[in-house]
Amino acid sequence: MCLSGVDYFSTLGYQPAIAALAAGLLAPLATIILVVITLAGALPIYRRVARESPHGAGSIAMLAKLLPRWGGKLAILALLGFAATDFMITMTLSAADATAHFVENPFVPKALHGQEVVITLVLLAALGTVFLRGFAEAIRIATYLVGAFLLLNVTVLVVSFVQLAAHPTAVNDWWGALTTQHGSPLVMVGIALLVFPKLALGLSGFETGVAVMPQIKGDADDTEKQPQGRIRGAHRLLTSSALIMSVLLIASSIVTVMLIPAAEFQPGGAANGRAIAYLGYEYLGDGFGTAYDLVTIAILWFAGASAMAGLLNLVPRYLPRLGMVPRWARAIRPLVLVFTGIGMLITILFQADVNAQGGAYATGVLVLITSAAVAVTLSAKRQRQRKSAIAFAIITLVFLYTTVTNIVERPEGIKIAGCFILGILVTSFVSRVARSTELRALTIAFDSQAERWITERTAERIDLIAREPGPTSRYPLKLVHAQHAHRLSDLEPWFIEVTIGDSSDFEEELVVHGEVRDGYRVLSITSSNVPNTLAAVLIELRDRTGGMPHIYFRWTEGNPVANLIRFLLFGEGEIAAVTREVLREAEPRHTCRPWVHVA
Repeated sequence: MCLSGVDYFSTLGYQPAIAALAAGLLAPLATIILVVITLAGALPIYRRVARESPHGAGSIAMLAKLLPRWGGKLAILALLGFAATDFMITMTLSAADATAHFVENPFVPKALHGQEVVITLVLLAALGTVFLRGFAEAIRIATYLVGAFLLLNVTVLVVSFVQLAAHPTAVNDWWGALTTQHGSPLVMVGIALLVFPKLALGLSGFETGVAVMPQIKGDADDTEKQPQGRIRGAHRLLTSSALIMSVLLIASSIVTVMLIPAAEFQPGGAANGRAIAYLGYEYLGDGFGTAYDLVTIAILWFAGASAMAGLLNLVPRYLPRLGMVPRWARAIRPLVLVFTGIGMLITILFQADVNAQGGAYATGVLVLITSAAVAVTLSAKRQRQRKSAIAFAIITLVFLYTTVTNIVERPEGIKIAGCFILGILVTSFVSRVARSTELRALTIAFDSQAERWITERTAERIDLIAREPGPTSRYPLKLVHAQHAHRLSDLEPWFIEVTIGDSSDFEEELVVHGEVRDGYRVLSITSSNVPNTLAAVLIELRDRTGGMPHIYFRWTEGNPVANLIRFLLFGEGEIAAVTREVLREAEPRHTCRPWVHVA
């Protein structure tokens, strides 16, 4: 819980101030609406995500399964862009708020005031050198940080409520001003609903909550497919986090609005981006306030490190499987430099302003939650769970409205996400083209029939005629053509056929089936492409038998450019030439390379 709470709970450092600035006197009511949506919407969604994606892949993995082919892959790439926005703004916003807590400390020299951008850049640069490499190592540090941070926040909130009890005029003044500005309760609720999208920062942490699931021990009888103990643990984690955060958010919104002058929330004010710290200094002194600042700076720093680790885990998790990652992205250091540089650019553009980055952060958070809502809705519908599907569809509409409203009111978030999406799409497709002639088979398995044939041909030459799947009546004609063109009259070749499955896949596990059709031996495979699959099977046959495979093609008809596009998008096109090129790259020794014959 503390590991995911490094991101989730750390928003207490700035969320109350943002709520007060966005909703004013209505901040408590708007926060209550946020809590209701959290407990009735986000929490049920991610409890289901935890059940259906229990290995830490999260809602994006669910959508990857539910949305196949190129449309689904493009949707995944777009979501990765929003996820990158979420994590990047977590880094920059957290660093900016850490800077705010630092420069507002009374013991910090005044000369550092006005240097927020420089200090934030230094924090990001340092973060790039000390990022965390995984979740397991972070658990102990996260527990100490979150425990200390929550204890200090609870202390400030308890003291603040004691102050409210001792000075009830503050409550009366707030209520009088609220009813004067907004006489009707319905008007208050309506305005609070309109303001809610600006408070969406308080929803962060759910995606991180399911990402840490592999760290949950679970039951002794858990299996890879049915880790019921781990799922129960994740449900407790998500529920506990949501309940703790809900109480703290409501309490903080009440005391900050009633005890802090409204002017202090404005840019340049002492409570801007650090409302609870302001109360700590006000009622518990500079020593406690400094301790609060130090712990807050540490947890915000750690939230940035967690975001960096999240990016380093997220990008390699999806893009390599799609063939959409450049070769240099496999190394950690180049990725760290890229993400750190992007974070610095965002900091300069937003001048290390916490409030200015709130919209972009909320956009990333809301899009991920909305995508999770869509995923669980589609899942419930496919499983014919009508009531659940309707309930999740309603929640999806709520988050969709919130997301659209946030984008319209604060378009900087979608602009940043758009840049990330464009960058991911461009680099992904350039990488896919550059890696198009790689062997893509993760594993190759032969069924029992194919195994018997291979055993019979051990250490002998294997001749294969490539054939496009079609009516079995054409086997004799295909054999006659191949025998005539390649002079195979004295050989008994096999046929090999590749049926295109999901052409948007890149890496996959191949299964070769041996079938006898009209008296002819046929090796059939279902794959995302033809030439790479043929090349992988040829090399596997060579290694298994010790013999040298020979494969026979006819030249493909049609425009070469059109065939190239067909290959890149649909795995077909000019099969013979591409198969030979894949073999050339996979096996540099030409004497050990399977033969390709074309006529």
